[in-house]
Amino acid sequence: MPTKKRFKTKYPGVYFIRGESVFGKPENIYYVRYRKNGKLVEEKAGRQFQDDMTPARAAQVRARRIEGNELSNNERRTAEEAKKAAELGRWTIDRLFSEYIKGRPANKARSIDKGRYENYIKPHFGNKEPTDVLPLDVDRLRIRLLKKRSPQTVKHVLNLLTWVVNFGAKKNLCESISFHIEKPTVNNIKTEDLSEEQFKNLIDAIEADSNIQVKNLMKLALFTGLRRGEMFKLKWEDIKSERGFIHIIDPKGGPDERIPLNDAARSLLESHPKTESPYVFPGRDGKQRVSAQAGVNKIKKRAGLPKDFRPLHGLRHVYASMIASSEEVELYTLQKLLTHKDPRMTQRYAHLRDEALKRASEVAGNIIQTASKRKDEQKLLNLENHK
Repeated sequence: MPTKKRFKTKYPGVYFIRGESVFGKPENIYYVRYRKNGKLVEEKAGRQFQDDMTPARAAQVRARRIEGNELSNNERRTAEEAKKAAELGRWTIDRLFSEYIKGRPANKARSIDKGRYENYIKPHFGNKEPTDVLPLDVDRLRIRLLKKRSPQTVKHVLNLLTWVVNFGAKKNLCESISFHIEKPTVNNIKTEDLSEEQFKNLIDAIEADSNIQVKNLMKLALFTGLRRGEMFKLKWEDIKSERGFIHIIDPKGGPDERIPLNDAARSLLESHPKTESPYVFPGRDGKQRVSAQAGVNKIKKRAGLPKDFRPLHGLRHVYASMIASSEEVELYTLQKLLTHKDPRMTQRYAHLRDEALKRASEVAGNIIQTASKRKDEQKLLNLENHK
């Protein structure tokens, strides 16, 4: 209860006390008194400036509360507390995502997922439980996003929504969505390859470059097929020369992998200059490298490669293409070398192996044709001799 002096107004059950506004100016604070269910209620109606409250408006507040058209302050607080308690018992998409993201490793993929959730999913579904999500809601989101974002981005967003709900259902926190979330069709498989002349020009440009870090970075991509990020994170301790393997930490957000350290890569790394940094290809101040764009683009330009050729990622494709067309490696083995989680990613190189098999088949056909031709010629020669 207020301890300051009360000032009556001309309205019954309405009074005010003198207070101070947030700006330090004098301000009236209005209170109302009334009985509800036989109990005396006395509570604040509002402040003069902050709430634009007047004696007349305070009287209207009092009337609405007496009639039950407006909750009392105490009833409002009770309702808000009940709502919060109910929210704690509801596994909304927002709450499920908070639990889902806790289990993700702290890497770039996790940050990207957080951004996708905050920007695209939370505004539409954050306060809903999975069973409250309707197919029409998802369709509207997909159509709206496709107007501004690429099909690949929209697919990632809808995949994230699916993963979050499936996570909740798997943990028995909620029921799953009863319908299939339709994703846009994406055709972004791009296999970059170089002609024999382009490849020769690239090797010449790499060898002619004076930046030993970028030069060896590109060579290692060709020798091993490592991803750009994997080479940036590569530390000397990850190179197990005595065991003949390179340890890959967190490849594309998956579990750690290892790939064979071939002789070409071993020789390159043994001659590569070491610094005080733990990283093989250190960035500024010895920290993890975040880019090599300027250096690799310089080499790309000198080699005269196509504009759409991605210097480091493209070399990974060149590595895979060379192996696939060698006739010596199965696609399953290539999948392991490239650390592809999904065999469909490796399948893009199947046509190169098919071409190699066709060439091998042609060789066999030519051998047989040659042998048959010689046999026919011998028959003709024998007939001539008999005559």
